Amino acid sequence: MDFNFTEEQTLLENMVTSFVRDNYPWEVREAIVKTEEGWKPENWSQFAELGLLGVPFAEEFGGLGGSVVDTMIVMEQFGKGLVVEPYMPSVVLAGGLISSLGSKEQVESIIPNIISGDVRYAFAHSEPQSRFDLFDVKTSAAVSGDDFILNGFKSVVFGGPIATHLIISARTSGDQRDTNGITLFLVDKKSEGLTLQNYPTIDEYRASEVVIENLKVSKDMVLGEVDNAYNAIDENIDRSTIAVCAEAVGILEVLKDATIDYCKNRKQFGQAIGKNQSIQHRLVDMMIEYEQSKSILYMACTSNLSDPTSRKKAVSAAKARIGKAIKYVGENAIQLHGGMGMVDEYLVSHYFKRATMLGVLFGNEDYHMKRFSDITQANVSKITDSNTSHIT
Repeated sequence: MDFNFTEEQTLLENMVTSFVRDNYPWEVREAIVKTEEGWKPENWSQFAELGLLGVPFAEEFGGLGGSVVDTMIVMEQFGKGLVVEPYMPSVVLAGGLISSLGSKEQVESIIPNIISGDVRYAFAHSEPQSRFDLFDVKTSAAVSGDDFILNGFKSVVFGGPIATHLIISARTSGDQRDTNGITLFLVDKKSEGLTLQNYPTIDEYRASEVVIENLKVSKDMVLGEVDNAYNAIDENIDRSTIAVCAEAVGILEVLKDATIDYCKNRKQFGQAIGKNQSIQHRLVDMMIEYEQSKSILYMACTSNLSDPTSRKKAVSAAKARIGKAIKYVGENAIQLHGGMGMVDEYLVSHYFKRATMLGVLFGNEDYHMKRFSDITQANVSKITDSNTSHIT
């Protein structure tokens, strides 16, 4: 299999690399996160001008028609710069849901505005009790004439403070943990009945707690079919998980390189600490963890994502393996930097905090190891049953 990028993908990588280098030096990034807004609208406008907001969308709507590999390229470079603008929440996740579920009218009216940067969506799905279970939804939506009335609470809505609109998941039928009965609604963030409590996360990004009280939403604002949104949510969260893994791989590269440079230059007892053999072994192990993470990311990107079983196995394998690498590379980067690794004035602690957040986003290592194991066991059982039936 050829893992080399196409000419267009190489140009995309060079363009994003140049943007991060020119617009996200460490001092500029630190100034951005210290503002009340926590992001820079001018950067979002530049994303639109460069065509980055259109990477995953079809050409017929003004996008670039990019693949999951193209999104990976963008996210990996954004990881290297710790870019705080909400590309994954708004473009990859929310944009993916609209593209896959929206009616022709909805897609034609919304996607071009996402690509132009005029609107930004955030997906409000997580609830305090749901943890990583996408089907655990208590927020309710009851029919009232030509509208739905929504009530509930959504937690840790990434990109919520920066969004202009929300996609809210709510239960229109069934019990709290049923996969059937979940519906998505498109909502203007200024709608009466929505209250957002915005805050910075530990990694200096922005999120919201969303209180929903008697929110009236027209039936025209239902995204997809009533009661039948779960499969699309599951698929788009998986695709977004690959984007998260790509961002994490970019961060791991920075942590690895920064630690190697530090060990080459930091001297104790008249020589660089990098000449110590035990430290050299740890640096080599960090390199191995990074390389294995990049390899399994490529595996996930080139898997058959249209098949649910193949997709889930590939995504969970990548997320679990990269989660392990985050822990090892991050902790060793902090330890080998000594006291410098802990100070806010130095970049390593910030990259470590972001990597740690990515390690638990959309499922931590244990969750994805279990999901991978469950899928594998189910496949083995099917094969066994099939063979038994054939013999009989």
